[in-house]
Amino acid sequence: MVEIELSVLEEQCLGRRIATRDMLEVQVEAWADARNREGARIHWMFGIEAARRKMGRLYPTPFFDTALPLAA
Repeated sequence: MVEIELSVLEEQCLGRRIATRDMLEVQVEAWADARNREGARIHWMFGIEAARRKMGRLYPTPFFDTALPLAA
């Protein structure tokens, strides 16, 4: 998900030269605030099971050990 947001940030905000680091920080913060206000969401094209079939190494089936107590 981070890679997706960085790609959107680059496309919407960073596709131009920004003179200083301070101005960069201001611009990125304003962009992030706007994205959060809009309630931006990722619309996945497939579910977890399809992801596990396609990229099993990256989306392993979780292992739950019932013998271990759950953290409170």
